[in-house]
Amino acid sequence: MESLSYLSKAAAHISHLEHATNDQLTTISRTIAKRLSSGGIIHLFGCGHSSLLAQEPYYRAGGLVPVRPLIIEPLTLSQGAVQSSKYEKTDHFVHEYLVKEDIRKEDVVIIISTSGRNPAPIDTAAYARECGAYVIGLLSAEYAVTQPSRHHSGKRLEDVVDTVIDTQIAVGDAAVKEEGISEAFAPLSSVVGIALIQDLLAKTIVSLKEMGEDPPIFRSGNVDGADEHNRKLVERYRDRIEF
Repeated sequence: MESLSYLSKAAAHISHLEHATNDQLTTISRTIAKRLSSGGIIHLFGCGHSSLLAQEPYYRAGGLVPVRPLIIEPLTLSQGAVQSSKYEKTDHFVHEYLVKEDIRKEDVVIIISTSGRNPAPIDTAAYARECGAYVIGLLSAEYAVTQPSRHHSGKRLEDVVDTVIDTQIAVGDAAVKEEGISEAFAPLSSVVGIALIQDLLAKTIVSLKEMGEDPPIFRSGNVDGADEHNRKLVERYRDRIEF
């Protein structure tokens, strides 16, 4: 029997998560909406490819405005993937960068780490909680069974956040196996992670509406008439977010 294509596997995984996480994400979205209503913003953090997920919802057409990626350049791919991986696994590496960040008690911080085992995401989550922020871990709980923490404390990401969103990604990430090819291939974590983040933010927009708020949403800059709408929103959050 022919194996499922990558697109079929991705679609099936996301469809499963729609049912598995719907109620949880709705509940989380209400907590986020309350914090945004109190003047908070949403920070997203990840290392390596997870840093790309952190950037995806920022300044996004159709997206929520008070969203910013928490970028530590040596942990991104732009300065080298091998270096990023090394620093992600280094205890305390992020501290000198985090102390310069404006993370407040009314904020939300989403930490993206599929394995949940490396020090940089764990240290960032712990620091954000010390600041009083509501901290969410986007990770695969499956890793906890076989992949111990690399953090000096022995803790994993799920141990230091307020709540976990489980991506249910298989250990190793690769989704496709083919006879005659020794390694599994085609990672799912980015597609699934972005889908879950966008679903959570969409639910947050609805939660804001249900609270009687006017949700701040960017219009596409490629649609006539959007510039003035977006300019007002940028000005509203310029003291917290560098657009």
